[in-house]
Parts: sequence; C-alpha cells; structure tokens
Amino acid sequence: MSYIISGIQQVGIGVSNVHKGFEWYNKNFGMDIPVFEEAAEANLMLPYTGGKPHQRHAILAINLKGGGGFEIWQYTSRVPEAPKFKPQLGDLGLYCAKIKSENVEQSFEFFKSKKVTILGNIQLNPLGKKHFFIKDGFDNLFEIIEDDVWFGKGLKNTGGPVGMIIGVSDIERSIKFYSSILGYDKVLFNNEGVYEDLSVLPQGTNQFKRAILTHSKKRVGPFSELFGNSYIELVQAQNYTPRKVFENRFWGDLGFIHLCFDIKNMSALQKACTDAGHPFTVDGGAGFEMGEAAGHFTYIEDPDGALIEFVETKKMPILKKLNWYLDLTKRPAEKPLPTWMLKALKFNRKKME
Repeated sequence: MSYIISGIQQVGIGVSNVHKGFEWYNKNFGMDIPVFEEAAEANLMLPYTGGKPHQRHAILAINLKGGGGFEIWQYTSRVPEAPKFKPQLGDLGLYCAKIKSENVEQSFEFFKSKKVTILGNIQLNPLGKKHFFIKDGFDNLFEIIEDDVWFGKGLKNTGGPVGMIIGVSDIERSIKFYSSILGYDKVLFNNEGVYEDLSVLPQGTNQFKRAILTHSKKRVGPFSELFGNSYIELVQAQNYTPRKVFENRFWGDLGFIHLCFDIKNMSALQKACTDAGHPFTVDGGAGFEMGEAAGHFTYIEDPDGALIEFVETKKMPILKKLNWYLDLTKRPAEKPLPTWMLKALKFNRKKME
C-alpha cells in the first residue's frame, strides 16, 4: 500500500504564552476543543533547536466545523524569539495561514466587533473567492477565505485552517514538490503580476509569481471528512530579495513553525520522500506519545527549508471523562471515521466568551 494523506492535521504556531494563545484562538476562531495538552521536554527536534532539548508546553485544538487544528506551542526553558526583521510577502517559508469561513461578510463584522486587526477590506482572489486578511493577537497573519465544505457545528462561523500562503524562491520547483509528495497536483492558478487582493500585506504591492494548488482527488483516511479540502498558495517575489522567515531562529520560536499532514503508512512515505530528494530530517519513532495522544511523527523540508510535519496517529482521546480512547491501528487506513464518533469530541469543548 502506498501512503495516504488525510489532509492538513494542524498548523504549528509558536507563542510566548500557550494558554493565552489557546484563549485567543478559542474566542476568535472557535478552536475550542483541546485534543491534548502536555508539558514535557522536546528532545527529538535537535536539528532545529540548536542541538539541545528544551522544555515546552503544547495544546492541540480543533474546531468541529472542519478544517485542521492548531498546535499551540510554547518554549518554557527559553524565551521564544521573534523574527529579527518584519517578514514581508515573498519571504521564504510559512507566511500566512488560510482559515475557512462560511460567510466572509459576517466574519469581517465579527472580527471588527472584537477589535481584531483587519488589513484592508474584503477582496476577490484570482479564483473569485471572497477573502480578507487579519493579524492575531501575536502578530501572525491569517487569510479568512470563503469555503463550502463543512463537517459539524461550531460556535463561530469560521472553521480551522485549510491551507497556507508560502514564500518560495523558485515557484516551478515548489509546485513540483507540493504536487509530487503532498498531492497538490491540481493547479488552479499560476501567473505573474501585481495583485490588488495582496496589496494590504507588507510588500504586497510588488510583482509576484503566484500559484494556487489543491488536490485533484478527494482525500481519504480516518480524519479526511473533518479536514476537508485544502490549498497551498505559493508566492515568489520578483523585485524583492526575500529572507527566510525563520532565519537564525529555532523551530518553536514565534510564528508558524510547521505545516502538519495526517498520514497513513509512514514507511511508504519515507521512501517517496527520499526518492524525491527530501528525506526525513527528524523521525520521532513509532511509539511517540504526546499527552493523551500517540503516534509517529516525522519532518521534511520544502525546497526553501519550510518545515512539513507528518503524523501517523495511533491513538487519540474521544471522550476523556469516560476514558474513551480511539485505537487507529485497528481500523482500515482509507476509511473515514464515523461522523458521530468525531462529533462526540464536542463534549470536550471549552467555551470562552
């Protein structure tokens, strides 16, 4: 069996206070279900943490309306560092996370009422989708974009992350990477120019090569119905010399630290990545546990060094109060989990208004 990608499992976000981070994303994005929370030593990411293990505290939160989750991650043994410069559109790496909305106008008014920093007004992207940009309370950029694929009920009209805007140095090389390894083989847009809908972003009035990718085949696997569709948007600056967003910083420092995909068959994925010239740079092993969840995680780098994580989930809590834990090793790899089972996660919801 080849490997299966169920979708974007989560976006990793480095913050200075994990509980304040969870509160902000809970109140504003409806990321109100903590799948796990754990304080422990991160001793397997040494290539990206200065060769030394560090203490950390992490919360994985999801929104039952659909999309991926957030892994909210804080160093506790060191002070997490901000970029030494203000990242611009086209800088290399994970730049802006895409958040799905069922009604973009209502989302705009909601964020306005919450005094969230909104960049400009609602625009149309090259695909004709309504979208706008905001900053969270920690200076991270998010694109709020219309979507019509939903899973369950939530407390906000936004869901979870459905993609990422990524700065690259060679757009054709990156299209090949995200298509061949991650299955984003359908190019919805690929052009060069100055884009009005990006003009509100730092350096957004410059000229860019821009491509928007999705997957031609419906995702399968245990969590595929929850994650839904997703998109990778690549931007290559044409008259600006980009820098790496995580230049001279550690993984886990402030900002978007990784883009994580839920997968099945890690050994087949490892061969495919190696054959493509992107071998695993970190392999956490098949018995890794994180709080109440367990699985096998690995990392690769995209052509410009952005970190892509893969997680093969082995165990996860459904209803902690009843000690109900799901063993995914005993289920068919391609078959989605029953909707009712995942919707039972609502009983773990933490409301914050």
